[in-house]
Amino acid sequence: MYYIGVDIGGTNIKTGVVDKQGNILKKHSFPTLSSRPYQEIVQDINLAITKLLNDLGIKKEQIQAIGIGSPGSVDSKTGVIIYSNNIQWKNVSLGSELTRLTGLPTYVHNDANAAAMGEWMFGAGKGYKDIVLITIGTGIGGGVVINGDLLEGNYSAGAEIGHTRLGGKGNLCTCGRTDCFETYASATALIRMTKQAMQDNPDSKMWDYVNGDINKTGGRTAFECAKAGDSAAQKVIDEYIYYLGEGIANMANIFRPDIIILGGGVCAQGESLTKPLQKHLDKNIYAKDLLPTVQIITAKLGNDAGIIGAAALGINKHER
Repeated sequence: MYYIGVDIGGTNIKTGVVDKQGNILKKHSFPTLSSRPYQEIVQDINLAITKLLNDLGIKKEQIQAIGIGSPGSVDSKTGVIIYSNNIQWKNVSLGSELTRLTGLPTYVHNDANAAAMGEWMFGAGKGYKDIVLITIGTGIGGGVVINGDLLEGNYSAGAEIGHTRLGGKGNLCTCGRTDCFETYASATALIRMTKQAMQDNPDSKMWDYVNGDINKTGGRTAFECAKAGDSAAQKVIDEYIYYLGEGIANMANIFRPDIIILGGGVCAQGESLTKPLQKHLDKNIYAKDLLPTVQIITAKLGNDAGIIGAAALGINKHER
């Protein structure tokens, strides 16, 4: 028996057939074209699923359920996308609409929560009881799994990790508040800090790294130049590690999970990121060495996290 994973993004929608061990048998991607009526998009998801099954020679009766990860606020109990600014959906009954077209049970959740379930079931969190996933990208997202269950909150709107408050510089967040975690520790924040350091230090190697074009500054710029001995870059990294470490310490103290998993492009830095973060956490976690610490590791599912996570949601919800 198999599951379908659907990963909805603002640019593309990815679908895949996944077995109960978390292996993707075949996947397909198509443009979201989110300006269309949502009914057309749901119909395209249905067509993509049909094509995958035909290509694999799998009958619909062999599919247990469909899992969907979507950006935005999702009511997982009803399968309704309450609001998603990425695809401009409001009160879209995605779950029931896809069930009507496919005849298959459909479970819908926020994409970060789907990724957390995927990592817990098939990725870096496999074998652990409690995990927190922190995704570092344009903002900071994440999910919390406790005893194998997602911490959903009222209307499935809980675990908005990126919108806990941190620092006191008055950084304005897209949510309307100031000083949210993501305004200090997202990839966007890292790039902003790097650009500021470059402007303050015209002799920094970071200018050579971007060939003199500050618009080419990315999440790797400060890390790579710090490795080459640039002091301005190292200051950026030290500040970034401090704020990200503070956010991680907050999550560790609130949930005290077995592990905290980091996902997102910045995690390609590997131990250059995780080692100083672990050191910071060990110094700041509640009770310090009187209790076992929380280990910080990086996510394993990579580019397939959306599909596998959505399918994992389907497995978790359907087989309970």
